[in-house]
Amino acid sequence: MKGPRLFTTRFRVRYAETDQMGVVYHANYLVWMEVGRVEMMRELGFTYQRLEAEEGCVLPVVEVSCRYRAPARYDDLLEMETRVLAVRGSILKCGYRLRRAPGDEADESGEGALLAEATTTHIVVDRELKRRLLPEACAAALAGVLG
Repeated sequence: MKGPRLFTTRFRVRYAETDQMGVVYHANYLVWMEVGRVEMMRELGFTYQRLEAEEGCVLPVVEVSCRYRAPARYDDLLEMETRVLAVRGSILKCGYRLRRAPGDEADESGEGALLAEATTTHIVVDRELKRRLLPEACAAALAGVLG
């Protein structure tokens, strides 16, 4: 059995994302998870904009967990690996691994040092915040990358 499909998004740490010590402020990792999730959905053929405008559904985060392993710093080149962990009914759970991009001069190992691991759980709701199912095509696309 093959594992879940990984979706990788690359970006560089901006100065505004760091604190006085030059270390990325912890809340920025949540923003980067959203970037990874949005790009994963886009690769699967669904944008958040389309889900909201055409399908009338939104996916608020109801739970998040993040384990910080090493600091990210200004100008580091990073890779966010995003994957679907579960999709059923009105629940979507995603997993994330943030690494320094292999070969980035800040990565002494040359292998892409692991900086953080995280999960988010989302519930699908309509515009009135009432629970609903994911649109069928979106649910099928997400289930198709579980592995």
